[in-house]
Amino acid sequence: MSSRIPLPYNPKILELFKNPKNIGAMEDASVVATAGSHACEDMISLYLKIERRNGEDYVTKISFESYGCAANIAAASILTEMVKGRTLREAWKIGWKDVADALGGLPMIKYHCSILAVGALKRAIREYYGRRGEHPDWLPKDLTVEEKQTLEEEKMIERFLKMQQ
Repeated sequence: MSSRIPLPYNPKILELFKNPKNIGAMEDASVVATAGSHACEDMISLYLKIERRNGEDYVTKISFESYGCAANIAAASILTEMVKGRTLREAWKIGWKDVADALGGLPMIKYHCSILAVGALKRAIREYYGRRGEHPDWLPKDLTVEEKQTLEEEKMIERFLKMQQ
């Protein structure tokens, strides 16, 4: 008999878990970024196809691969819907709370799933401009709070797993 209590996922999270949007690797991605850890199986890889039009960079196509729980898959799925068709400048402004709100809320213990999704997005945007040797004026030079949260989440997972050995 298990002592684990099922998490109270709302219908939107369950629907996106069962029928995720924009799932799968993208062969012609402009950039790919990952956040999370293989070790704990909460991981999100984002694939972005970016097109420059009139001096702005647009996300014309976005997909994801997720290794993790229902909240992890739902967060990545809803994020792709939030980003598709936007400029990178607009996409950069999306925060983990925006993702959680778009899902209709997450159990507190699953906030890290939206943090990882947004962390992967911000990494992808930085990587894209880094490869181009560009740094738009709207892109912070230093890591944002959400990027630091993603790094801390990854470090915490690694520390926990080392303690378990």
